[in-house]
Amino acid sequence: MPYEKLLAWKVAHELALDIYRVTERWPRSELYGLTSQARRAALSIPTNIAEGVAKAGPREFRRFLDMCLGSASELSYLLLFSRDCGLLSLAEWEQLDSKRNRVGQLLWRLYRSIQRRTRAIH
Repeated sequence: MPYEKLLAWKVAHELALDIYRVTERWPRSELYGLTSQARRAALSIPTNIAEGVAKAGPREFRRFLDMCLGSASELSYLLLFSRDCGLLSLAEWEQLDSKRNRVGQLLWRLYRSIQRRTRAIH
């Protein structure tokens, strides 16, 4: 299954693009701190989906989805911190966090779907 067909990947890709765009205007002093960390967390989600799809078997794919879920949780806090530091407006934070939440929901659905298929095989 090509990763590009997965809704979870599509929304995660959009989120990563959104994070890259919004962090473009963050202070240069944060380039190697908060900016870098937010970008890495956001980019980790679609990257791990793409890598996980290419792995042999559902257990391996689920392991990569676990990493995606961890990155989504990390990004949640980074967005909250960025809002509270004044780097994101409330409207920006709401838009980004809503998309991040959607990604999390899609990841869980995908995870459970793969888990059910694995149980059906055994």
